[in-house]
Amino acid sequence: MVNFRKYISGVTVLAAGFLFAQSTVSTVLYSQNYDNKANLNLPSPAAYVEKAILLPKELVDISVNTMMTDPVLKNATWGFVVYDPKTKKIISSYNENTPLVPASTTKLLTTETAMSMLGENYRWMTQLEYSGEIDENGTLNGNLYIVGSGDPSLGTNKAGAWSYKDIVSDFAGGMTREGIKKVNGDIIIQTALFKGNISALPENVVWLENNNYYLPVGTTKEINPANERLIVKKSMNPAADKKFFYVSPYVNKMVYAEKYDGNGTLTTKLPDAPAFLANSFRASLVKSGVAVTGKVTPKMTDASPELRKMISAYKSPTLGDIIYYTNQRSDNSLAEALLKTVGFQKMGDQTSESGRIVVNNHLKDIEFDLEGLNYMDGSGLSRSNHVTPISQVKFLTSLMDEKFYKTYFNSLPIGGQSGTLKGMFVGEGNGQVFAKTGTLNKVKTLAGYLKTNSGRTLVFSLMVNNYAGSVGQVKSKMETILKPALDL
Repeated sequence: MVNFRKYISGVTVLAAGFLFAQSTVSTVLYSQNYDNKANLNLPSPAAYVEKAILLPKELVDISVNTMMTDPVLKNATWGFVVYDPKTKKIISSYNENTPLVPASTTKLLTTETAMSMLGENYRWMTQLEYSGEIDENGTLNGNLYIVGSGDPSLGTNKAGAWSYKDIVSDFAGGMTREGIKKVNGDIIIQTALFKGNISALPENVVWLENNNYYLPVGTTKEINPANERLIVKKSMNPAADKKFFYVSPYVNKMVYAEKYDGNGTLTTKLPDAPAFLANSFRASLVKSGVAVTGKVTPKMTDASPELRKMISAYKSPTLGDIIYYTNQRSDNSLAEALLKTVGFQKMGDQTSESGRIVVNNHLKDIEFDLEGLNYMDGSGLSRSNHVTPISQVKFLTSLMDEKFYKTYFNSLPIGGQSGTLKGMFVGEGNGQVFAKTGTLNKVKTLAGYLKTNSGRTLVFSLMVNNYAGSVGQVKSKMETILKPALDL
Protein backbone atom coordinates (compact mmCIF):
# COMPACT_ATOMS: atom_id res chain seq x y z
CA MET A 1 0.00 0.00 0.00
CA VAL A 2 1.17 3.49 -0.79
CA ASN A 3 2.14 5.54 2.27
CA PHE A 4 0.65 9.06 2.46
CA ARG A 5 3.06 10.36 5.12
CA LYS A 6 5.75 11.36 2.69
CA TYR A 7 3.29 13.69 0.98
CA ILE A 8 2.40 15.77 4.07
CA SER A 9 5.02 18.38 3.33
CA GLY A 10 4.13 18.30 -0.36
CA VAL A 11 0.48 18.92 0.39
CA THR A 12 1.41 21.82 2.69
CA VAL A 13 3.44 23.42 -0.05
CA LEU A 14 0.62 22.68 -2.48
CA ALA A 15 -1.89 24.49 -0.29
CA ALA A 16 0.33 27.57 -0.05
CA GLY A 17 1.02 27.43 -3.74
CA PHE A 18 -2.69 27.20 -4.48
CA LEU A 19 -3.40 30.44 -2.57
CA PHE A 20 -0.74 32.19 -4.60
CA ALA A 21 -1.83 30.59 -7.85
CA GLN A 22 -5.44 31.69 -7.52
CA SER A 23 -4.55 35.33 -8.05
CA THR A 24 -1.59 34.81 -10.36
CA VAL A 25 -3.27 32.37 -12.77
CA SER A 26 -6.51 34.32 -12.76
CA THR A 27 -4.64 37.50 -13.74
CA VAL A 28 -2.77 35.81 -16.56
CA LEU A 29 -5.88 34.19 -18.00
CA TYR A 30 -8.28 37.14 -17.58
CA SER A 31 -9.83 38.75 -20.63
CA GLN A 32 -12.86 40.97 -21.02
CA ASN A 33 -14.11 38.46 -23.58
CA TYR A 34 -14.48 35.97 -20.75
CA ASP A 35 -16.58 38.03 -18.34
CA ASN A 36 -19.27 35.35 -18.54
CA LYS A 37 -17.68 32.75 -16.25
CA ALA A 38 -20.24 30.13 -17.25
CA ASN A 39 -18.49 29.89 -20.61
CA LEU A 40 -15.05 29.25 -19.12
CA ASN A 41 -13.68 25.75 -19.46
CA LEU A 42 -10.23 26.29 -17.98
CA PRO A 43 -8.13 23.71 -16.11
CA SER A 44 -8.14 24.09 -12.36
CA PRO A 45 -5.24 26.30 -11.10
CA ALA A 46 -4.68 23.65 -8.46
CA ALA A 47 -4.08 21.09 -11.19
CA TYR A 48 -1.23 23.21 -12.61
CA VAL A 49 0.33 23.71 -9.22
CA GLU A 50 -0.06 20.06 -8.26
CA LYS A 51 1.78 18.94 -11.40
CA ALA A 52 4.47 21.56 -10.87
CA ILE A 53 5.16 20.50 -7.29
CA LEU A 54 4.68 16.73 -7.33
CA LEU A 55 6.65 14.23 -9.37
CA PRO A 56 4.68 12.03 -11.83
CA LYS A 57 5.30 8.97 -9.62
CA GLU A 58 3.85 10.83 -6.64
CA LEU A 59 0.78 11.72 -8.68
CA VAL A 60 0.30 8.04 -9.55
CA ASP A 61 0.60 7.07 -5.89
CA ILE A 62 -1.83 9.79 -4.80
CA SER A 63 -4.29 8.62 -7.44
CA VAL A 64 -4.12 5.06 -6.07
CA ASN A 65 -4.54 6.28 -2.48
CA THR A 66 -7.51 8.41 -3.45
CA MET A 67 -9.24 5.39 -4.98
CA MET A 68 -8.97 3.47 -1.71
CA THR A 69 -11.73 5.63 -0.25
CA ASP A 70 -13.75 6.02 -3.44
CA PRO A 71 -17.32 4.65 -3.03
CA VAL A 72 -16.94 2.41 -6.08
CA LEU A 73 -13.69 0.75 -4.94
CA LYS A 74 -13.40 1.14 -1.17
CA ASN A 75 -15.10 -2.21 -0.45
CA ALA A 76 -13.76 -3.95 -3.56
CA THR A 77 -10.81 -6.31 -3.72
CA TRP A 78 -8.43 -4.87 -6.23
CA GLY A 79 -4.80 -4.76 -7.18
CA PHE A 80 -2.62 -2.54 -9.29
CA VAL A 81 0.98 -2.39 -10.42
CA VAL A 82 2.87 -0.30 -12.96
CA TYR A 83 6.30 -1.67 -13.79
CA ASP A 84 9.37 -0.41 -15.65
CA PRO A 85 10.68 -3.26 -17.86
CA LYS A 86 14.06 -1.54 -18.32
CA THR A 87 14.92 -1.06 -14.66
CA LYS A 88 12.88 -4.13 -13.66
CA LYS A 89 11.44 -2.11 -10.79
CA ILE A 90 7.91 -1.46 -9.59
CA ILE A 91 6.99 2.21 -10.00
CA SER A 92 3.73 2.07 -8.07
CA SER A 93 1.59 -0.73 -6.71
CA TYR A 94 -1.29 -1.74 -4.48
CA ASN A 95 -2.12 -5.34 -3.51
CA GLU A 96 0.15 -6.51 -6.31
CA ASN A 97 0.58 -9.98 -4.75
CA THR A 98 -3.14 -10.60 -4.20
CA PRO A 99 -4.69 -13.38 -6.36
CA LEU A 100 -7.67 -11.93 -8.21
CA VAL A 101 -10.20 -13.09 -10.81
CA PRO A 102 -8.62 -11.97 -14.11
CA ALA A 103 -11.69 -12.44 -16.38
CA SER A 104 -10.69 -12.22 -20.06
CA THR A 105 -7.12 -11.13 -19.35
CA THR A 106 -6.73 -14.92 -18.98
CA LYS A 107 -6.65 -14.93 -22.79
CA LEU A 108 -3.17 -13.37 -22.56
CA LEU A 109 -1.87 -16.70 -21.27
CA THR A 110 -3.85 -18.84 -23.71
CA THR A 111 -2.96 -16.91 -26.85
CA GLU A 112 0.71 -16.53 -25.90
CA THR A 113 1.03 -20.27 -25.29
CA ALA A 114 -0.44 -20.99 -28.73
CA MET A 115 1.85 -18.47 -30.44
CA SER A 116 4.92 -19.73 -28.59
CA MET A 117 4.20 -23.38 -29.42
CA LEU A 118 2.89 -23.10 -32.98
CA GLY A 119 4.38 -19.86 -34.33
CA GLU A 120 2.53 -16.83 -35.62
CA ASN A 121 2.42 -18.17 -39.21
CA TYR A 122 0.79 -21.50 -38.29
CA ARG A 123 -2.29 -22.36 -40.39
CA TRP A 124 -4.90 -25.10 -40.24
CA MET A 125 -5.55 -27.06 -43.47
CA THR A 126 -8.89 -28.41 -44.69
CA GLN A 127 -8.41 -30.56 -47.77
CA LEU A 128 -10.66 -32.12 -50.40
CA GLU A 129 -9.26 -35.42 -51.72
CA TYR A 130 -10.53 -38.36 -53.74
CA SER A 131 -9.83 -42.07 -54.01
CA GLY A 132 -10.49 -44.39 -56.96
CA GLU A 133 -10.49 -43.51 -60.63
CA ILE A 134 -12.24 -41.02 -62.89
CA ASP A 135 -13.58 -42.66 -66.08
CA GLU A 136 -13.92 -41.12 -69.52
CA ASN A 137 -17.42 -39.86 -68.71
CA GLY A 138 -16.22 -37.90 -65.68
CA THR A 139 -17.59 -40.39 -63.14
CA LEU A 140 -15.50 -40.82 -60.01
CA ASN A 141 -15.70 -44.44 -58.97
CA GLY A 142 -14.43 -43.81 -55.48
CA ASN A 143 -14.91 -41.58 -52.49
CA LEU A 144 -14.44 -37.90 -51.77
CA TYR A 145 -12.62 -37.06 -48.53
CA ILE A 146 -12.85 -33.86 -46.53
CA VAL A 147 -9.82 -33.93 -44.26
CA GLY A 148 -9.92 -31.44 -41.39
CA SER A 149 -7.29 -30.37 -38.87
CA GLY A 150 -9.39 -28.68 -36.18
CA ASP A 151 -9.52 -25.21 -37.74
CA PRO A 152 -11.35 -23.12 -35.10
CA SER A 153 -12.21 -20.43 -37.66
CA LEU A 154 -13.64 -22.77 -40.31
CA GLY A 155 -16.65 -21.17 -41.98
CA THR A 156 -16.92 -18.37 -39.42
CA ASN A 157 -15.63 -15.35 -41.39
CA LYS A 158 -13.58 -14.55 -38.26
CA ALA A 159 -10.09 -13.09 -38.74
CA GLY A 160 -10.55 -13.21 -42.50
CA ALA A 161 -11.60 -16.86 -42.57
CA TRP A 162 -13.69 -17.95 -45.52
CA SER A 163 -17.37 -18.69 -45.15
CA TYR A 164 -18.67 -22.22 -45.79
CA LYS A 165 -20.08 -20.91 -49.07
CA ASP A 166 -16.64 -19.71 -50.18
CA ILE A 167 -14.97 -23.02 -49.29
CA VAL A 168 -17.70 -25.04 -51.02
CA SER A 169 -17.27 -22.88 -54.13
CA ASP A 170 -13.51 -23.46 -54.10
CA PHE A 171 -13.97 -27.22 -53.67
CA ALA A 172 -16.49 -27.28 -56.52
CA GLY A 173 -13.97 -25.45 -58.69
CA GLY A 174 -11.44 -28.17 -57.91
CA MET A 175 -13.95 -30.83 -58.96
CA THR A 176 -14.40 -29.04 -62.30
CA ARG A 177 -10.63 -28.90 -62.85
CA GLU A 178 -10.42 -32.65 -62.23
CA GLY A 179 -13.28 -33.26 -64.68
CA ILE A 180 -15.49 -34.95 -62.08
CA LYS A 181 -19.15 -34.85 -63.16
CA LYS A 182 -20.53 -37.62 -60.96
CA VAL A 183 -19.45 -39.26 -57.69
CA ASN A 184 -20.14 -42.96 -57.42
CA GLY A 185 -19.23 -43.14 -53.74
CA ASP A 186 -19.42 -41.40 -50.36
CA ILE A 187 -18.18 -38.09 -49.00
CA ILE A 188 -16.05 -39.12 -46.05
CA ILE A 189 -15.15 -36.75 -43.22
CA GLN A 190 -11.78 -37.55 -41.75
CA THR A 191 -10.42 -35.62 -38.81
CA ALA A 192 -9.03 -36.86 -35.54
CA LEU A 193 -9.33 -33.44 -33.91
CA PHE A 194 -12.24 -32.36 -31.73
CA LYS A 195 -14.11 -35.58 -32.45
CA GLY A 196 -15.31 -35.62 -28.86
CA ASN A 197 -16.63 -32.09 -28.75
CA ILE A 198 -18.78 -32.49 -25.66
CA SER A 199 -16.89 -31.54 -22.51
CA ALA A 200 -17.45 -30.20 -19.03
CA LEU A 201 -17.90 -26.48 -18.61
CA PRO A 202 -15.28 -24.55 -16.67
CA GLU A 203 -16.01 -24.54 -12.97
CA ASN A 204 -18.30 -21.71 -11.79
CA VAL A 205 -18.77 -20.48 -15.34
CA VAL A 206 -20.72 -17.24 -15.64
CA TRP A 207 -23.47 -16.50 -18.14
CA LEU A 208 -23.02 -12.79 -18.74
CA GLU A 209 -20.10 -11.10 -20.43
CA ASN A 210 -20.15 -7.74 -22.19
CA ASN A 211 -23.97 -7.90 -22.14
CA ASN A 212 -23.90 -11.05 -24.28
CA TYR A 213 -25.27 -14.42 -23.23
CA TYR A 214 -22.69 -17.17 -23.44
CA LEU A 215 -23.06 -20.91 -22.98
CA PRO A 216 -19.91 -22.70 -24.12
CA VAL A 217 -19.91 -26.28 -25.28
CA GLY A 218 -20.34 -28.69 -22.41
CA THR A 219 -22.65 -29.63 -19.59
CA THR A 220 -24.18 -27.69 -16.73
CA LYS A 221 -23.52 -30.64 -14.43
CA GLU A 222 -20.52 -28.97 -12.83
CA ILE A 223 -22.41 -25.84 -11.81
CA ASN A 224 -25.54 -25.10 -9.84
CA PRO A 225 -28.34 -24.02 -12.18
CA ALA A 226 -30.77 -23.42 -9.31
CA ASN A 227 -31.50 -19.89 -10.46
CA GLU A 228 -32.05 -20.82 -14.10
CA ARG A 229 -35.19 -21.92 -15.92
CA LEU A 230 -35.74 -24.75 -18.38
CA ILE A 231 -38.31 -24.63 -21.12
CA VAL A 232 -39.17 -27.20 -23.74
CA LYS A 233 -39.96 -26.22 -27.30
CA LYS A 234 -42.92 -28.13 -28.70
CA SER A 235 -41.79 -30.44 -31.44
CA MET A 236 -43.50 -30.68 -34.80
CA ASN A 237 -43.55 -34.41 -34.29
CA PRO A 238 -44.49 -35.49 -30.74
CA ALA A 239 -42.60 -38.74 -31.23
CA ALA A 240 -39.41 -36.97 -32.18
CA ASP A 241 -36.73 -36.08 -29.66
CA LYS A 242 -37.69 -32.97 -27.72
CA LYS A 243 -35.60 -29.87 -28.12
CA PHE A 244 -34.49 -28.22 -24.90
CA PHE A 245 -33.27 -24.72 -24.35
CA TYR A 246 -31.31 -23.22 -21.47
CA VAL A 247 -32.48 -19.77 -20.40
CA SER A 248 -30.34 -17.36 -18.42
CA PRO A 249 -32.03 -15.13 -15.84
CA TYR A 250 -29.72 -12.28 -16.85
CA VAL A 251 -30.86 -11.89 -20.44
CA ASN A 252 -33.76 -13.40 -22.28
CA LYS A 253 -31.88 -15.53 -24.76
CA MET A 254 -31.90 -19.26 -25.37
CA VAL A 255 -29.30 -21.84 -26.35
CA TYR A 256 -30.14 -25.21 -27.90
CA ALA A 257 -29.39 -28.28 -25.82
CA GLU A 258 -29.28 -31.76 -27.31
CA LYS A 259 -29.92 -33.61 -24.09
CA TYR A 260 -31.81 -33.11 -20.86
CA ASP A 261 -31.02 -35.64 -18.15
CA GLY A 262 -34.07 -34.74 -16.08
CA ASN A 263 -32.07 -33.65 -13.04
CA GLY A 264 -31.41 -30.05 -14.02
CA THR A 265 -28.43 -30.96 -16.20
CA LEU A 266 -28.17 -29.92 -19.83
CA THR A 267 -25.60 -30.85 -22.43
CA THR A 268 -24.81 -28.68 -25.44
CA LYS A 269 -22.71 -29.41 -28.50
CA LEU A 270 -20.73 -27.21 -30.82
CA PRO A 271 -21.68 -27.40 -34.47
CA ASP A 272 -19.56 -30.06 -36.16
CA ALA A 273 -17.76 -27.82 -38.65
CA PRO A 274 -16.38 -30.55 -40.98
CA ALA A 275 -19.79 -32.29 -41.08
CA PHE A 276 -21.55 -29.01 -41.85
CA LEU A 277 -19.03 -28.31 -44.60
CA ALA A 278 -19.40 -31.83 -46.05
CA ASN A 279 -23.19 -31.72 -46.10
CA SER A 280 -23.17 -28.23 -47.62
CA PHE A 281 -20.71 -29.44 -50.24
CA ARG A 282 -22.84 -32.46 -51.13
CA ALA A 283 -25.98 -30.34 -51.41
CA SER A 284 -24.15 -27.85 -53.64
CA LEU A 285 -22.85 -30.60 -55.93
CA VAL A 286 -26.28 -32.18 -56.35
CA LYS A 287 -27.87 -28.77 -56.97
CA SER A 288 -25.31 -28.02 -59.69
CA GLY A 289 -25.95 -31.34 -61.43
CA VAL A 290 -23.08 -33.41 -60.02
CA ALA A 291 -24.78 -36.53 -58.67
CA VAL A 292 -23.45 -38.14 -55.49
CA THR A 293 -24.70 -41.69 -55.00
CA GLY A 294 -23.35 -42.13 -51.51
CA LYS A 295 -23.80 -40.30 -48.22
CA VAL A 296 -21.79 -38.11 -45.89
CA THR A 297 -20.11 -40.30 -43.30
CA PRO A 298 -17.35 -39.80 -40.71
CA LYS A 299 -14.27 -42.00 -40.52
CA MET A 300 -12.03 -40.87 -37.68
CA THR A 301 -9.53 -43.71 -38.00
CA ASP A 302 -8.71 -45.86 -40.99
CA ALA A 303 -6.67 -49.04 -40.57
CA SER A 304 -6.34 -49.47 -44.34
CA PRO A 305 -6.39 -46.00 -45.88
CA GLU A 306 -7.13 -45.69 -49.57
CA LEU A 307 -4.68 -44.03 -51.92
CA ARG A 308 -5.94 -40.49 -52.42
CA LYS A 309 -5.23 -37.48 -54.58
CA MET A 310 -5.73 -33.91 -53.40
CA ILE A 311 -8.25 -31.80 -55.30
CA SER A 312 -8.13 -28.58 -53.29
CA ALA A 313 -6.81 -27.28 -49.97
CA TYR A 314 -8.16 -24.44 -47.87
CA LYS A 315 -5.75 -22.69 -45.52
CA SER A 316 -7.05 -20.90 -42.45
CA PRO A 317 -5.89 -17.40 -41.56
CA THR A 318 -2.55 -17.41 -39.75
CA LEU A 319 -2.46 -18.01 -36.03
CA GLY A 320 -1.30 -14.41 -35.69
CA ASP A 321 -4.48 -13.24 -37.44
CA ILE A 322 -6.65 -15.48 -35.26
CA ILE A 323 -4.96 -14.28 -32.07
CA TYR A 324 -5.43 -10.68 -33.22
CA TYR A 325 -9.16 -11.33 -33.63
CA THR A 326 -9.33 -13.21 -30.31
CA ASN A 327 -7.69 -10.44 -28.28
CA GLN A 328 -9.31 -7.51 -30.05
CA ARG A 329 -12.83 -8.89 -29.67
CA SER A 330 -12.23 -11.07 -26.61
CA ASP A 331 -13.62 -14.03 -28.55
CA ASN A 332 -14.37 -16.85 -26.10
CA SER A 333 -14.94 -19.66 -28.58
CA LEU A 334 -11.62 -19.06 -30.37
CA ALA A 335 -9.77 -18.89 -27.05
CA GLU A 336 -11.23 -22.23 -25.92
CA ALA A 337 -10.39 -23.75 -29.32
CA LEU A 338 -6.78 -22.55 -29.00
CA LEU A 339 -6.64 -24.19 -25.57
CA LYS A 340 -7.72 -27.50 -27.11
CA THR A 341 -5.34 -27.05 -30.02
CA VAL A 342 -2.25 -26.74 -27.80
CA GLY A 343 -3.50 -29.75 -25.82
CA PHE A 344 -3.69 -31.82 -29.00
CA GLN A 345 -0.33 -30.63 -30.31
CA LYS A 346 1.47 -31.58 -27.11
CA MET A 347 -0.54 -34.45 -25.64
CA GLY A 348 -2.39 -35.96 -28.59
CA ASP A 349 -5.94 -35.30 -27.48
CA GLN A 350 -8.25 -32.33 -27.75
CA THR A 351 -9.73 -32.02 -24.27
CA SER A 352 -9.75 -28.82 -22.25
CA GLU A 353 -7.99 -30.68 -19.44
CA SER A 354 -5.03 -31.51 -21.70
CA GLY A 355 -4.97 -27.88 -22.79
CA ARG A 356 -4.84 -26.69 -19.18
CA ILE A 357 -1.94 -29.06 -18.45
CA VAL A 358 -0.03 -27.81 -21.50
CA VAL A 359 -0.58 -24.13 -20.65
CA ASN A 360 0.43 -24.63 -17.02
CA ASN A 361 3.56 -26.55 -18.04
CA HIS A 362 4.42 -23.86 -20.57
CA LEU A 363 4.09 -21.17 -17.90
CA LYS A 364 6.45 -23.13 -15.66
CA ASP A 365 8.93 -23.46 -18.51
CA ILE A 366 9.01 -19.70 -19.11
CA GLU A 367 9.34 -19.10 -15.34
CA PHE A 368 5.95 -17.47 -14.93
CA ASP A 369 5.36 -16.31 -11.35
CA LEU A 370 3.05 -19.15 -10.28
CA GLU A 371 2.26 -17.69 -6.86
CA GLY A 372 -1.53 -17.41 -6.64
CA LEU A 373 -2.10 -18.74 -10.18
CA ASN A 374 -5.14 -20.91 -10.92
CA TYR A 375 -5.68 -21.40 -14.66
CA MET A 376 -9.04 -23.08 -15.29
CA ASP A 377 -10.08 -22.26 -18.84
CA GLY A 378 -8.84 -20.63 -22.00
CA SER A 379 -11.23 -17.69 -22.17
CA GLY A 380 -11.42 -16.37 -18.60
CA LEU A 381 -15.11 -17.10 -18.09
CA SER A 382 -14.49 -19.15 -14.96
CA ARG A 383 -14.45 -17.32 -11.64
CA SER A 384 -12.06 -20.00 -10.43
CA ASN A 385 -9.29 -18.41 -12.49
CA HIS A 386 -6.89 -16.44 -10.30
CA VAL A 387 -3.69 -14.53 -10.97
CA THR A 388 -1.76 -11.75 -9.24
CA PRO A 389 -1.14 -8.33 -10.80
CA ILE A 390 2.62 -8.68 -10.32
CA SER A 391 2.70 -12.02 -12.18
CA GLN A 392 0.82 -10.47 -15.10
CA VAL A 393 3.31 -7.62 -15.49
CA LYS A 394 6.32 -9.92 -15.18
CA PHE A 395 4.78 -12.16 -17.83
CA LEU A 396 4.08 -9.26 -20.18
CA THR A 397 7.60 -7.94 -19.59
CA SER A 398 9.14 -11.30 -20.52
CA LEU A 399 7.26 -11.27 -23.84
CA MET A 400 9.14 -8.14 -24.91
CA ASP A 401 12.18 -10.33 -25.63
CA GLU A 402 10.28 -12.88 -27.73
CA LYS A 403 10.56 -12.93 -31.53
CA PHE A 404 6.77 -12.80 -31.86
CA TYR A 405 6.42 -9.80 -29.50
CA LYS A 406 5.54 -7.31 -32.24
CA THR A 407 2.72 -9.50 -33.56
CA TYR A 408 1.49 -10.19 -30.05
CA PHE A 409 1.68 -6.53 -29.03
CA ASN A 410 -0.27 -5.54 -32.15
CA SER A 411 -3.06 -7.97 -31.20
CA LEU A 412 -3.93 -5.92 -28.12
CA PRO A 413 -6.77 -3.38 -28.22
CA ILE A 414 -5.67 0.28 -28.26
CA GLY A 415 -7.18 2.83 -25.89
CA GLY A 416 -9.68 5.09 -27.65
CA GLN A 417 -9.05 3.43 -31.01
CA SER A 418 -9.69 -0.29 -31.37
CA GLY A 419 -11.25 -3.45 -30.00
CA THR A 420 -12.65 -3.66 -26.51
CA LEU A 421 -10.63 -0.56 -25.46
CA LYS A 422 -12.18 1.73 -28.05
CA GLY A 423 -14.50 3.29 -25.46
CA MET A 424 -11.79 3.93 -22.85
CA PHE A 425 -9.03 6.58 -22.88
CA VAL A 426 -10.90 8.47 -25.59
CA GLY A 427 -9.29 11.76 -24.50
CA GLU A 428 -6.11 11.62 -22.46
CA GLY A 429 -4.22 8.40 -23.16
CA ASN A 430 -5.75 7.94 -26.61
CA GLY A 431 -3.44 5.69 -28.61
CA GLN A 432 -1.09 5.19 -25.65
CA VAL A 433 -2.68 2.23 -23.81
CA PHE A 434 -2.34 -1.25 -25.38
CA ALA A 435 -4.08 -3.82 -23.22
CA LYS A 436 -6.36 -6.82 -22.90
CA THR A 437 -9.63 -6.12 -21.15
CA GLY A 438 -11.70 -8.41 -18.95
CA THR A 439 -15.33 -8.13 -17.90
CA LEU A 440 -17.53 -10.35 -15.77
CA ASN A 441 -20.32 -9.44 -13.41
CA LYS A 442 -18.62 -7.23 -10.77
CA VAL A 443 -15.19 -7.95 -12.26
CA LYS A 444 -13.26 -5.50 -14.45
CA THR A 445 -9.63 -5.99 -15.43
CA LEU A 446 -6.99 -4.47 -17.68
CA ALA A 447 -3.43 -5.61 -18.36
CA GLY A 448 -0.91 -4.58 -20.97
CA TYR A 449 1.47 -1.82 -22.00
CA LEU A 450 1.46 1.95 -21.68
CA LYS A 451 3.44 4.42 -23.80
CA THR A 452 4.22 7.50 -21.71
CA ASN A 453 4.41 11.07 -22.96
CA SER A 454 8.19 10.90 -22.67
CA GLY A 455 8.38 7.78 -24.86
CA ARG A 456 8.85 5.13 -22.19
CA THR A 457 7.10 1.76 -22.40
CA LEU A 458 5.67 0.63 -19.07
CA VAL A 459 3.83 -2.55 -18.18
CA PHE A 460 0.77 -2.55 -15.95
CA SER A 461 -2.00 -4.66 -14.49
CA LEU A 462 -5.18 -3.39 -12.85
CA MET A 463 -7.78 -5.88 -11.60
CA VAL A 464 -10.94 -4.96 -9.71
CA ASN A 465 -13.19 -7.60 -8.11
CA ASN A 466 -16.51 -7.05 -6.32
CA TYR A 467 -16.80 -3.34 -6.98
CA ALA A 468 -19.86 -1.20 -6.25
CA GLY A 469 -21.80 0.70 -8.89
CA SER A 470 -21.84 0.18 -12.64
CA VAL A 471 -19.16 -1.13 -14.99
CA GLY A 472 -19.04 2.37 -16.51
CA GLN A 473 -18.15 3.84 -13.13
CA VAL A 474 -15.35 1.36 -12.50
CA LYS A 475 -13.95 1.99 -16.00
CA SER A 476 -13.78 5.69 -15.14
CA LYS A 477 -11.93 4.92 -11.89
CA MET A 478 -9.47 2.74 -13.78
CA GLU A 479 -8.73 5.60 -16.16
CA THR A 480 -8.23 7.93 -13.17
CA ILE A 481 -5.66 5.51 -11.70
CA LEU A 482 -3.74 5.02 -14.94
CA LYS A 483 -3.72 8.49 -16.53
CA PRO A 484 -1.08 10.02 -14.18
CA ALA A 485 1.28 7.24 -15.34
CA LEU A 486 1.29 8.83 -18.79
CA ASP A 487 3.60 11.56 -17.41
CA LEU A 488 6.16 9.10 -16.06
